[in-house]
Amino acid sequence: MSDIAVFRNSARAWLAANVPAGPAPAHGAEGRAFALAWQRKQAEGGWAGLAWPRDVGGRGLSVLEQIVWFEEYARAGAPSSLSAMFVALNHAGPTLFACGTPEQKAFHLPRILNGEAIWCQGFSEPGAGSDLAAIRTRGRVDGNDLVIDGHKIWSSFADMADYQELLVRTDPDARTGAALTWAICPMDAPGITIRPIRTIAGPNKFCEVFYDDVRIPLTNVVGGLNNGWATAMSTLAFERGTASLGLMIALTLQVDAMLDDCPSSRALMLGRLALLSAEGAAIQAMAYRVALDAEQSVPDASASLVRLAFAEFGKKVQAAAIDLYGVQSAKVLGTHGLGHDYLDAFSETIAGGTAEIQRNIIGERVLGLPKGPR
Repeated sequence: MSDIAVFRNSARAWLAANVPAGPAPAHGAEGRAFALAWQRKQAEGGWAGLAWPRDVGGRGLSVLEQIVWFEEYARAGAPSSLSAMFVALNHAGPTLFACGTPEQKAFHLPRILNGEAIWCQGFSEPGAGSDLAAIRTRGRVDGNDLVIDGHKIWSSFADMADYQELLVRTDPDARTGAALTWAICPMDAPGITIRPIRTIAGPNKFCEVFYDDVRIPLTNVVGGLNNGWATAMSTLAFERGTASLGLMIALTLQVDAMLDDCPSSRALMLGRLALLSAEGAAIQAMAYRVALDAEQSVPDASASLVRLAFAEFGKKVQAAAIDLYGVQSAKVLGTHGLGHDYLDAFSETIAGGTAEIQRNIIGERVLGLPKGPR
């Protein structure tokens, strides 16, 4: 038996014995406790940070082994990777080991892997969502601190987070992304106000965050003062590439289950699902290739291919689920009601840069086409 087969069997056995029964709490104190406990259990079992470098607390395994884990994780029906730990594991952690100082890595990475800290993202603002160069939240250097004033929006799980990856404008005179700084913001710092946003999908996943003279030590800057654009591009490259792997695998398995459930009398529906199955297999293969190509580095612009395809595919899958099962079916309503998965799928074509932004990146940086008007 090959090493990969042994690894797969080991992962499958551990998941079968440890996946929590019943749905995960959606948000609030129960959601936070659940997310941290599940991450802690994975760490105790040796299944956290599989592909993270050993010197930052990971197991240093290959991306191929990480892919196998994602496959078995999805097949076992384990808690969604779109949990309160998503930003810590897929944004903050990878950004810190790519751009952070030794002190930042030593303090934060073990806390992420061991289920001791939740992170949120503070990038988007009203009027500056995908256009990060237009953000206005200000970071003023005052002695050994950054003093933050401004407003962020769509910060997932900010109300239960310990830290935030915060992007602020530190050079008010610069007109490009070089004016920005990426910093670690403790969410219990004085001057922070958090307001949950209830969306049509149901749970209060998103939040607004307001900053009023919030002081962050300059030692919390990641990647250097006024170098936040480059650091943020590393964060978004991880989000657009490898972070979607587990979610994409779960979607293809959902299509397989829908094919099994579809009666033979519904020929048109069977054809639609067969096309979705083929499309999903193609996207999954592309995602694997991008992940394997980026094994020793930060994902490049080709990660936008994965992000765009995954987001558009998710909307198609959830729409097909409603047409197959009916809007009142338990398989559509889910644990959150209101057809949460269908409604929430639309946010995936906005998060991490809108579908239009992803197409521009693909055209300009992957295909080498002329830049569009700015």
